[in-house]
Amino acid sequence: MTQTVVAGAGMAGLVAATRLRELGVRHVVREKGTRAGGSMLLSSGVVWRHRRFDDFRRECPRGDAKLQRLVWERLDGALDWLESRGVPVDRPETGNPLTAGRGFDPRGLTQTLASRLDVELGAGELDPDAPTILCTGGFAASSELVAEHVAPAAPLRLRAAPWSEGDALRHALARGAGTTDGMDEFYGRNMPDAPWDETQLVSLSQLYARHARIFDEDGVEFFAAGDVSWSETNVVQATARRPGARAYYLLDERALERKVRDRTVAEMVESAPPEARVPLADLPFEAPPESIAAVRVVASITHTVGGLRVDDQARVLRADGSAIDGLWAAGVDAGGVATGGYASGLAQALVLGLAAAESAAGYRPMV
Repeated sequence: MTQTVVAGAGMAGLVAATRLRELGVRHVVREKGTRAGGSMLLSSGVVWRHRRFDDFRRECPRGDAKLQRLVWERLDGALDWLESRGVPVDRPETGNPLTAGRGFDPRGLTQTLASRLDVELGAGELDPDAPTILCTGGFAASSELVAEHVAPAAPLRLRAAPWSEGDALRHALARGAGTTDGMDEFYGRNMPDAPWDETQLVSLSQLYARHARIFDEDGVEFFAAGDVSWSETNVVQATARRPGARAYYLLDERALERKVRDRTVAEMVESAPPEARVPLADLPFEAPPESIAAVRVVASITHTVGGLRVDDQARVLRADGSAIDGLWAAGVDAGGVATGGYASGLAQALVLGLAAAESAAGYRPMV
């Protein structure tokens, strides 16, 4: 009997494989990297949705409304499913009044799900003839595809696992798949322009653009603080298209006193490596007179937003909307959910991972 291939062992892949196992479907998990967990392992582990569906639509106005509705309606039950499988919960709530969800320990989640599965590591090649659920994490780690679709002016620092190189995209396109809007969009953070490693991806994120004046290397104030979205995704995308994908955050005394989550801006600035904290006299342009601190940041990419067209069963679609037999996509290999804004990539991975497995098994849950 043919077995279903789950390509990738991040959040989407582990969830899809776990659900296939529950539904009695023969399968194999093939992970290109040296470990399970994907980029989820490097994240905060918070899986969330907007509290109101209207807010989701407003935040991501060019996204596929049907997919957004699927994620929004199924997430709470999917979180219960995840917790019931023994995945440890770090936070029962997100801590953000705009969102609802839970925080899971990424290592505990990976270990709990992967320990019940047979995961083949170092297995990146995709079989064009096997029924396959694509869960490879998009193409953020492909400098070629990022330059082609996202940021042609300068390379972006990678804020994710290094194995998401667009294998699923190439595989599906070869089988006639269509792509979504938003191929030029991505989720990432402005990070200090200094060395950092994968253990610092959350702690060193410079999340205070709304309190700063933002300049590029040429001294152009290219983004107004009042235009920064709550997630700051739009300013990161704008930074990616400036010279060197760099920006300077200039801060006055009032800005440094502001609080972002559980820290003041001053504390966030002080946590940045010294190489990124630039003396005002060393700036390549004249600082506004009220400035008392400057941080040089670089745009980093966590995952892509555009990707393969899928339906609400996570089946990969051709450009004409017809489904490709035996091919599904989950996580950010599937595009079209957060186009035009920002939504939880982990929520997308969880819900579409379940939907893909259930579709592959011929099972349709009541929603």
